[in-house]
Amino acid sequence: MRAMTTPKFGLGVPNGGDFADPRRLAELAAAAETSGWDGFFLWDHVIRRRPWQPMVDPWVSLAAVALATDRIVLGPMVTPLARRRVSVVARQSVTLDRLCGGRLRLGVGLGAPDDEFTRFGESADPKRRAALLDESLDALQLLWTGESVSYHGELLTLDDVEFRPTPVDGRIPIWVAGGWPGGAPFRRAARFDGVWPVAKAGGYLTVDEFVECIAEVQRLRDSDDPFDACFVGRSEGADDAQAADKIGRLVGGGMTWWIDSLDDPTVPFEQHRDRVLAGPPS
Repeated sequence: MRAMTTPKFGLGVPNGGDFADPRRLAELAAAAETSGWDGFFLWDHVIRRRPWQPMVDPWVSLAAVALATDRIVLGPMVTPLARRRVSVVARQSVTLDRLCGGRLRLGVGLGAPDDEFTRFGESADPKRRAALLDESLDALQLLWTGESVSYHGELLTLDDVEFRPTPVDGRIPIWVAGGWPGGAPFRRAARFDGVWPVAKAGGYLTVDEFVECIAEVQRLRDSDDPFDACFVGRSEGADDAQAADKIGRLVGGGMTWWIDSLDDPTVPFEQHRDRVLAGPPS
């Protein structure tokens, strides 16, 4: 029988629209930390479909968040490694990890929507993106060692290179996102430190769907190391009884993180900020 855990509470924050200001994001993260939240996770998108929205770079913005906070976990959720150079991500991730004192979680996935690739002349073929994701993860973990490493995949090459400094704790925990129901993303997640499932059909997963997903990932794992399972949902505030009941059922199914989504462009920023200041559901 799975032991019950005390969940942590994070925020899933867009990097566009009303949130497209690194100073505003840093101030919001500082307010979140003061209000009892445990994590601040920022999207990694480069465009938002028409009508076009302003966007900010997540890595630069997360550096601002790191300097504005002392305790909360932070990271990009999620970075599509297929549209980023692995050498750059290796440098960015370690730099950010050292800046925040080891609080970084690296969220990765295939990326969506497809036009974030095709509008820039890049392939959106899911098999190629998956292969790039897997090879990039292999390469990142080698580069994080600080040793002289080589790697020769079908799509990526490291030729006798050494990257220093290394992450604060030797490596950076990796959370893998994917659409449920699905296969490959969750086999991938089972090899790493956490899973961030989303509903393949859109919207949010039900409690039963999430529990089924986590049971499948746990079945695939061959390690007893700590593993994070993140549920993305939306609550109305610290006293949201319905969310509290759902959280109890989710924890029983293996959830370790509740991620409150701020993805609603119809809601004014001030209302989102009030929600953050109210603190996590209890």
